Amino acid sequence: MTTSRTVAVAGSPVHVLEGGEGPAVLLLHGSGPGTTGSGAWSAIIDALSPSWRVVAPDHAGFGQTPLPPGSRGGLRVWTDQAAGLMHSLGLESYAVVGHSMGGAVALALAAARPRNVTSVVGVAAMGAPGAPLSADLDAVWAASPDRDGAREMLSRLFLDPAYVTGSAVDARAAAMRAGAESFASMFPPPRARWSEDLTLSTRQLSAVRAPVLLVHGAQDRVTPLRTTALPLLDHLSDARLHVLGRCGHVPAVEHAPEFARLLRDFLARSALEPSGAGR
Repeated sequence: MTTSRTVAVAGSPVHVLEGGEGPAVLLLHGSGPGTTGSGAWSAIIDALSPSWRVVAPDHAGFGQTPLPPGSRGGLRVWTDQAAGLMHSLGLESYAVVGHSMGGAVALALAAARPRNVTSVVGVAAMGAPGAPLSADLDAVWAASPDRDGAREMLSRLFLDPAYVTGSAVDARAAAMRAGAESFASMFPPPRARWSEDLTLSTRQLSAVRAPVLLVHGAQDRVTPLRTTALPLLDHLSDARLHVLGRCGHVPAVEHAPEFARLLRDFLARSALEPSGAGR
């Protein structure tokens, strides 16, 4: 069973979906227009909630979480808000799972809060030093908030066109329209600067002490394996990479059963290992 509520973090409202009981897992969504915590993670919340307490917020500027006054988002805003949310919920020890932009936020959070973050799962994660803005990510951020824009964007996210259904396009277009003004303020052109903002330094990555699982689609065009996941392996002290063949940018959807199994196994194993938070 999941609940939806708003939590005040540093004086700003944060919309969050919660479910389950047990060790805490924070789920951080990506940056595509119209993305929300519930939209990105509803199936994973169901898969984890029998054994974990799952927290899935909307990042500032997405879904039902407004940008703080004077803010245009960015890695530091999203990282500080995620840490503040877990503190406000009274959760001082937790795993973090982040997709795409959320992967960069998850790694930044682990670097900044080593005593709080027990493990990290980066799914098609951004954050690698020197990673260029891909043409497909640039196009995703530039997608127009209408049916044509939603269809084109989803076609870039998924390898299998079967996921780009009429209902999926309609739902995404509606979400894009609802958040259009906020999104436009966060990712105006030239967009390479926003990709650079989501890049972690080698110092930050070396500060990540929690075990990290990277999950990536072999055919991901938005955050290509070669320029994102592979370079992260050079800078993280305790990382492993699982590559899914015939998979685009959204492994949690295109390979849902295997992804859920990987996630459960890694979280359970990491919770039992002594090399968790604060090591």
